[in-house]
Amino acid sequence: MNEEQSIGQVLDSVHSTLKQAGIDHEMLIVDTNSKDRTREIGKEKGARVIEEPRRGYGRAYKTGFENAIGDIIVTLDADCTYPAEDIPKLVNTLVHEQLDFITTNRFAGLEPGAMTFEHHVGNKLLTMTMNALFRVKVRDSQSGMWVFKRDKLAKMNLKDDGMAMSEEIKIEAFKKLKSMEFPIYYRKRVGEVKLSSWKDGYKNIRFLFKKCFEYE
Repeated sequence: MNEEQSIGQVLDSVHSTLKQAGIDHEMLIVDTNSKDRTREIGKEKGARVIEEPRRGYGRAYKTGFENAIGDIIVTLDADCTYPAEDIPKLVNTLVHEQLDFITTNRFAGLEPGAMTFEHHVGNKLLTMTMNALFRVKVRDSQSGMWVFKRDKLAKMNLKDDGMAMSEEIKIEAFKKLKSMEFPIYYRKRVGEVKLSSWKDGYKNIRFLFKKCFEYE
């Protein structure tokens, strides 16, 4: 939503990287009522734009999953933070290691200023809570760059439509699928920050305990 300052750069990077690697691909943008030129720029860059008026981070991803046609799905934010140049490496790892799901660890290569102190502390707290409750080993529970086989979506029970879906998809993948975490370099975002650290953090913590109760 409203990412006209960065969406063109992201799509150019994705397309040029995958074209050079010889990987057939489609690019999808899930847009929630942008008031700027996000949709227009996306179409100019060759992306298929899917309009999703319902708000929510998780809702946008699930709408994208429903519309994707490729055998492998790769996700990343539209703000230049995630390394599109790593997509071929991640896809090759998924295929050659016979994995179902890869998530990424932003803390392995965090650019100075890419994450606020409160965001950093909150992420660590959420990650520790998730690992303890679900007995998984993840270093970054909030990363939004994932690579996975589309046919494995049927095995994952994804309910949350908000920010907590980032945790939920990792819980489902690491409990049910052959999964791993991959280190990446994470950059400062381009454009306006939309996260509300304390509000989203509270919702995520509450979600973790609710989902743990359901698992039990």
